[in-house]
Amino acid sequence: MSIKVKGFLKDVGGASRVTELRKQSIENASDVPQPKDFVRELADKLHPASMQFKVVSVKDASPTSKIFRLASVDGHIPVFQAGQYINFRLKIGDSLLTRPYTISSAPFEARGENGFVEVTIRRNRPYLVPDYFFDNVKEGDVLDANMPFGFFYWEPLRDSKNIVALAGGSGITPFLSMAREIAYGKMKGTKITIIYGSVNSSDIVLKNELDEVEKACKDVKVVHVLSDDKDWEGEKGFVTKEIIEKYSGEDPTYMFCGPLPMYKLIVGIMNDMGVRQKRFRHDVMNNPVDATKIEGYPVGNEQKTFNITVVRGVDETVIPASGGEPVAVALERAAIPVDTHCRCGECGFCRTQLLEGDIFVSPMGDGRRMMDKEMGWFHACATYPVSDLKIKIPIM
Repeated sequence: MSIKVKGFLKDVGGASRVTELRKQSIENASDVPQPKDFVRELADKLHPASMQFKVVSVKDASPTSKIFRLASVDGHIPVFQAGQYINFRLKIGDSLLTRPYTISSAPFEARGENGFVEVTIRRNRPYLVPDYFFDNVKEGDVLDANMPFGFFYWEPLRDSKNIVALAGGSGITPFLSMAREIAYGKMKGTKITIIYGSVNSSDIVLKNELDEVEKACKDVKVVHVLSDDKDWEGEKGFVTKEIIEKYSGEDPTYMFCGPLPMYKLIVGIMNDMGVRQKRFRHDVMNNPVDATKIEGYPVGNEQKTFNITVVRGVDETVIPASGGEPVAVALERAAIPVDTHCRCGECGFCRTQLLEGDIFVSPMGDGRRMMDKEMGWFHACATYPVSDLKIKIPIM
């Protein structure tokens, strides 16, 4: 059965009528350019390319971690979800480094006249940038950054209203943000149980902040699990299947953020519990400092040094690169700008073209499209050289 809207001839002739109307609109339009592009302005507010943040305070979150509170210099902080991250651009020596940190404050705290965002950073010698924050960033400093990024947040169309958050170390940050948002009355009808693994009670990251939000809201529960504290009266050892089942409740959505060894443990537990894939979500996993810990990495390659020919426009630069470090790190060490955000291969900002040579791509966060894999593109932050390379990167 066919349906005629205005009759056969009028229907098939619709395209020509639209074309004629467009021509008339163009002819009748003003010669004065439209001074504002409202769509562009909205896009820039939601996803600003660059922002300036002033450090308004620095305080301890534990003996090994600090909270950095940041206020936007121009007063605007884009809308974000609890669990997303901010990306900093840091000038260290001759290199411009970009590093992501999950926002530990809640979205509601960014609104209003004195809105702010907070990041909680733990000292970690092999990672360089956390120690840069500890040793160099102080109250009054202005940092270059942009936000928001990431997909690790509660989504009511996908997730249940019972969040069971599994955290380790500094992986507590997205869950404090969620807990504060729930306590403020956002994420309505949602409750969160945080099962948080730490070593001992003297160094629990954000413990005071967690105690405060748990006390203020009945829909927030925090269960500390300590692996090396004989005097601790709560849950002891590591986060186990028994502990998770004990506090899960009905129809939970499990969310994980923490170090790689704990991630491997939790994945095994989720499989043993028969948790459906859509009910287990985890934050992006940074590749370990020791590349040999990555599944499939060609052991022995970490001891080799290769040459990378970097093509930018008509210029070519040859730099040395260790087989045990991602290509992005080699570029940063050589003070060649590369736009990274997630540092794990998920986001695609450091998408790079392989012209010659062989590479190993970490499977942990391989966010490449299928066509990129077939055409030789890779994400520099999660890719390791296994021979001399020739690559092409954008000019920044």
